[in-house]
Amino acid sequence: MSEVYAARRTRLRERCTAGGSAAALVSRPANVRYLAGAAPHGAVLLLGATDDLLLCAGPPDDRPTEGRPDEALRVRTLPGSAGDPAVAAAGLAAAQGADSLAVEEHHLTVARHRALRSAAPGLRLTGLGCAVEQLRVVKDEEEISCLRIGAEIADQALGELLESILVGRTERHLALELERRLVDHGADGPAFPTSVGTGPHSGRPGHRPTDRRVEEGDFLSVCLGATYRGYRCEIGRTFVIGSSPADWQIELYDLVFAAQRAGREALVPGASCRDVDRAARQVLDCAGYAEGLPNLTGHGVGLEIDEDPQLTPSAMGKLDACVPVTVEPGVHLPGRGGVRIDDTLVVRPEADGGPELLTITTKELLAL
Repeated sequence: MSEVYAARRTRLRERCTAGGSAAALVSRPANVRYLAGAAPHGAVLLLGATDDLLLCAGPPDDRPTEGRPDEALRVRTLPGSAGDPAVAAAGLAAAQGADSLAVEEHHLTVARHRALRSAAPGLRLTGLGCAVEQLRVVKDEEEISCLRIGAEIADQALGELLESILVGRTERHLALELERRLVDHGADGPAFPTSVGTGPHSGRPGHRPTDRRVEEGDFLSVCLGATYRGYRCEIGRTFVIGSSPADWQIELYDLVFAAQRAGREALVPGASCRDVDRAARQVLDCAGYAEGLPNLTGHGVGLEIDEDPQLTPSAMGKLDACVPVTVEPGVHLPGRGGVRIDDTLVVRPEADGGPELLTITTKELLAL
């Protein structure tokens, strides 16, 4: 991986040079990881004209599941409680003769930005913008492999839960069990807080589990994700508790399924992000569910669970190949419940078989 990290840093360095900065300070944790490998909490990366340095407040610990920093990268551990690694990095950049330093202003607090200025008053601070986030959008096959394994773990955890007795158990209990199963099957941990919604809570995006118990006739919506080697995937499914679903449940499920399929089929390289959103949203709009729909159909995933691109009505830009995204339309009917179907896919050209589905748990409406 050392050559991969080095190539990523080279691409960022070229952007910085083109923008007039010979040095850059990367402080956002996911961006540090992307450029330097797994690093201790609070570590920052100083990108110099020719040499790069990872500054840490404490020594890198031995975490085989998390990985280690790039072995080819110099690591400096600040002595004792020597302060903020970002401030130390600014001082080093000035000492090395840099006249400007590009920083991630969207991540720095005002107080931290002032501290950087105080540490190196002669250093001109410029904005790095979201340059690293833009580099992270298109994934290499190693990154996609981590997402694929994470998806397999999430599928496995969900499949095992569906084989257990569900009636009478609380949403909170089911969510905790799913997160335990993720770790048991090799995940670093959940990609985000697991959502389990039953009955009137089902179909709500981001529902926080409560002590409501599963009852016969309920819709049961589950949304979970696994983190594997730092990469996060997502899956969401809706089921019916009982021997057979009611007519309104079948109709609503079939509608959301059709919307989700339309969104998935629109995932081709070169497709407008807003067109993917429109493909899924139009199915629900035409059925009379324009009011109350979520503000997005999906989003990118990777080292963070919510990355660019955003699949929304106002989204700008187009999809590239090898971009992993979610497609997650849903409908929630207040007081009754709803349906949410959520997959993680990788955009692929038709010559390669079209979008690659990473989360493969059945989307058939199962009665549990």
